Amino acid sequence: MSLPENDNITEDDVARYLKSHSGFFLKRDDLLLDLKLTDPNGGSGNAVSLLERQVSLLRERNMDIRGRLNGLLDNARNNDLLFDKTKQLVLGLIEAQGLDTIVNTFTRSLISDFEIEFSSLTLFGNPDFHRTLSSRMVPVDSAYQQIPRLLKNNKANCGVLTPEELQFLFSDQADHIGSAAVVPLTHGHALGIIAIGSRDPDYFRSSMGTIFLSYIGEVLNRVLPRYLNS
Repeated sequence: MSLPENDNITEDDVARYLKSHSGFFLKRDDLLLDLKLTDPNGGSGNAVSLLERQVSLLRERNMDIRGRLNGLLDNARNNDLLFDKTKQLVLGLIEAQGLDTIVNTFTRSLISDFEIEFSSLTLFGNPDFHRTLSSRMVPVDSAYQQIPRLLKNNKANCGVLTPEELQFLFSDQADHIGSAAVVPLTHGHALGIIAIGSRDPDYFRSSMGTIFLSYIGEVLNRVLPRYLNS
């Protein structure tokens, strides 16, 4: 690449030329000695050499890369902790004997281990068959009438829910919840729905991942039917 042969050479032309001729200054020590750059941190009256500016840029990039690396390490540590908590919950659900034990194990883990502000586990079935159950049980037809949007796709939902949906899931705590994550429980047929909530309207967003919550839902899908069917 060569520079245009006229007087209309732009800064972009010079930049492209120098990029394609990286060895331009190797035999032009006089130019290197004369080059002075304005110090971006020292005002217009201060100048730094090209080498000093390069060192400064490399230092800034190094700090940026270190910050990103620290962010990745923090995420990895958080995921490890989340995995351990999820594993303990899964083992507790598998070992649970009886529907009440499953419900209590799930609720206790969300509160003490995951530190969830609000949580609910609603099961579908005949309430007359489970009068002593600590979790709420409603007829499945009633659930589809009141929260059809949350159940129709059998997929996790995150974000701001309608007042009717919040009331169905969280009852008297509904007014305190700004956003929620919801996972329907289905294994052959609808079993129930789990929900966790936050006061922060932006905490649970539609773009966030739900892999751990969905995984817990899949475990519940395997352990609940034997007790609900009975």
